[in-house]
Amino acid sequence: MTNNSNRATTVSSPRAGAGISRRQLLASTCALGGAMVAGCTPSGPAQGQLDAVWGNPGTGEGKLNHPRAICIDADNLLYIVDKTPRIQVFTPDGKLVRTWQTPEFQFGKPCGLSFDLEGNLLVADTHYYRILTYTKEGKLLAEKTIGGERGFTPGKFHFVTDCQQDAEGNYFIAEYGEFDRVQRFTRDRQFVSQWGGHGSDIGQFLRPQKMEFDRQGLLWITDACNHRLQVFDVSGPEPKLAKSWGEYGSGPGQLSYPYDLHLDEPAGHIYLCEFGNHRIQKFTLDGQYLGHWGRNGRQPGELDQPWGLTRDSYGRLYVIDTYNHRVQRFWL
Repeated sequence: MTNNSNRATTVSSPRAGAGISRRQLLASTCALGGAMVAGCTPSGPAQGQLDAVWGNPGTGEGKLNHPRAICIDADNLLYIVDKTPRIQVFTPDGKLVRTWQTPEFQFGKPCGLSFDLEGNLLVADTHYYRILTYTKEGKLLAEKTIGGERGFTPGKFHFVTDCQQDAEGNYFIAEYGEFDRVQRFTRDRQFVSQWGGHGSDIGQFLRPQKMEFDRQGLLWITDACNHRLQVFDVSGPEPKLAKSWGEYGSGPGQLSYPYDLHLDEPAGHIYLCEFGNHRIQKFTLDGQYLGHWGRNGRQPGELDQPWGLTRDSYGRLYVIDTYNHRVQRFWL
């Protein structure tokens, strides 16, 4: 569902836009059949309720071409990278604020975004084996680049997917391909250690795609091609596995290529974005299934191979609906 202005079509507005009415949007949401889809009357936000859909497919300014990663800043501005590859910054309703492009892209496109402790944007420049750092305005801070050379030795990478900083400023960088590992660097970007390895044993990875630190300093990692989540205590010199859960499948609580996660620690929940099952699932922090919404399709509320999700300060979850070239927003 798109509209020409690239602004959001919202459930709460009497003007739904693009020929789809408020009633049709609500009907689409209620028809999904997910355990968490609720609010089939326009009485207010509910768990997993569709709130807005925006985005137009294409390579022009403000359009989306297979969006691959999303993150949000303190001002609720959304940063999205797609396969053009551009980093585009949008308001929550889909209005383009600014855009820029990574320096090189003929060999591949970035697939990870996050923010460092200083509020700069970290870009996993996947096929150039490096992490790029930008100001929010799009200025490349070349002196902060980590990596840039392919290899297995410390400080070199294969296909990087994500970068996160802990509370002390240490960098943790995930990569897939031949190596499937996580490397740790100091605040001044000096190599410290690595762990993982290509495989399915506990502590190994098959495409560690997304990471997030919780308030206790535990590092959560979506082990995408192992269809599971692994959580590590990285406070000591060697990482220790804190928990691991997940199994392949399409049933409730099973996983198919979880590409992104969002921790809601105050509520004790985690949301997983599944590329393979075209849905969002909700679990307790111990892996107990609580519900899901979404199914494969092109209608509002349906998804086609989503890559990522993020949450704003109002409690709304944004999902990049990758193969539909759009963003969908849900109340939690």
